[in-house]
This record gives sequence, C-alpha cells and structure tokens, in this order.
Amino acid sequence: MLKSKFICCKLYISESRNAMAIDAIDRAARIDPQVVVITKFEDCIYNRVRYTLVSYIDNDSSTGGEVVYSPIRKVLLRMMEAAFSTIELKSHTGTHPRMGVNDDLSFHPFGEATMEDAACLAKLVASDIGNDLQVPVFLYAAAHPTGKSVGAIRRELGYYRPNYKETQWAGSMLPDVLPIKPDVGSTNVPPERGAITVGATPFLEGYNVPVLSKDIATVRRITRRLTGRGGGLPTVQAMALLHGDDCTEVACLLDPDHVHAFHIQTVVEQIATEQGLEVEKGYFTDVTKDRILDKYLKLDCADD
Repeated sequence: MLKSKFICCKLYISESRNAMAIDAIDRAARIDPQVVVITKFEDCIYNRVRYTLVSYIDNDSSTGGEVVYSPIRKVLLRMMEAAFSTIELKSHTGTHPRMGVNDDLSFHPFGEATMEDAACLAKLVASDIGNDLQVPVFLYAAAHPTGKSVGAIRRELGYYRPNYKETQWAGSMLPDVLPIKPDVGSTNVPPERGAITVGATPFLEGYNVPVLSKDIATVRRITRRLTGRGGGLPTVQAMALLHGDDCTEVACLLDPDHVHAFHIQTVVEQIATEQGLEVEKGYFTDVTKDRILDKYLKLDCADD
C-alpha cells in the first residue's frame, strides 16, 4: 500500500573528526532500507555532524490517530547508541555549542503527516532515549506541553556560553545536577554523554553566512539584529560562531514558508557594511524543503 505520511528527522551529533565514530554511526543509519539518509553535513571546525533522515509513519485510527509505528524510531536509537559507544563528551571540543554527544533531534512532518504526528513520534523517541539510553531529555516546540522553544531551554542551561578560550566548548558543559528538570530521564547528567533536546517543528533550513572577521562580539551584534527574537526577520534563529582563522559565521535556521535565504544574506550584508565588515556569499547546509520528499521518494523507489 502506498504511504502518504512521512517524517523527516535531523539528528545533530557532537563529532566529525573521529572517522571510526562516524563510520559506526553511518552503519547504524543503514540498518533499515525503509529509512533513507537524505544528507549528512560534517563540519570539522564545529566538530559536529548532522544527519537528515526520512521515512514513513503509520497511524492507528482506533486510538485517535496516535502514531504507533515508524521504522525511523529504531534507526535513530541505533545511531545514538553508536555515537555513545564511540564518542565521549568529556574529551570533545569544537566551536559549536553542545550539551550532549547526541545534541539535538528534531522531527518535521511531510506529505499528509501532521504536526501532532511529529510531536507524538518525538515523545516516543524521547522516552526511548531517557529510559533506555539513560540520558536527560528536554522536549521543545510542538513536543513540549506548552510549546517551549529550544532556544529558551538552551539559555536556561547556559548552552550559548563558551567555556573554553571564550570561543569554543570543551568537555562537559552542564553541571552534574541540572538546574531545571528534564521532561524525560534523571536530573543527574552522565558527563560522558550529556543531555539532549528533542522537538517537533515545521521544517527548518540551515543557511550560514561567512563574515570575514574574528571580532566575534561584533558579529554577535549582527545576529541579534537579524533574528526574530531581536526584532529582525521573523522565525529566524542565528548564532555567531568562529569558523577558521579569519572568519565568523552567522549560522542561521529559517522557516522557508516565512523567510528566504536571500533575505538573510541581504540583512547580514547591510548590517556588516555599517560595521565595516566584508561578507561572503552564504551557503545552505542541507537540501531545501522542496527537494527533501522528492529525493526520498526517488531513493525509496530505486531501492524497491
């Protein structure tokens, strides 16, 4: 029977320099042909990798539409297990913030799937992570009872404050006992694994704009004026992150139904010019929303 509901997941893992670890995670991602890895984005400076996966979901109408099965659930757990077995947060360092080996997992509905479907699946996987993998889990957006944003959670946990050389994150950055209660799991943090955020949102596109400056304080002021939270472009989230010897990136997430990369590029260039800074052309870190499902269906049919 043809499927009509699909789920896209983005799993962010705090590692990209350890080839053995990446190979183990890659193998775990391929255990089920019904789950397709659409893209894998690695950044050695950030020391971070993001997997974008797509599969189908099934509903049970007798339970009011509750998601009862998706093959992606097992694959995600296997990938996270592989990451935990090959990566230790205490020895990790990079220029991208993180609170855990498996740092963030987001779910996005495609096709006829609803946000409620995505939120239900997110909560099922969060339960797996907290109970089976023994890691504190913070839910956000549609997966959270009040819709709390991932940014609000991260600010409460000090996620955005570098703890190493003022521009990098090193080792475990969370206290042994969390200051706020996680939605799943214990408040005690395993320092070698950390914690994770899990949420359900509309599909977000990643777009990074290089600013040719090491003056990260100035670039942070640009990001504040760029984001919706700072009164700039609605739905845009952004961070200023050191990226190489002479570059600071404005790393953005945007909802393509409200904002396009062109708008981000234009605003960053305008504000940077005011500060006397040069800006390079930005780049997408993932396949765009319009191509995700099309690519999945083509790859899935090819496998069949």
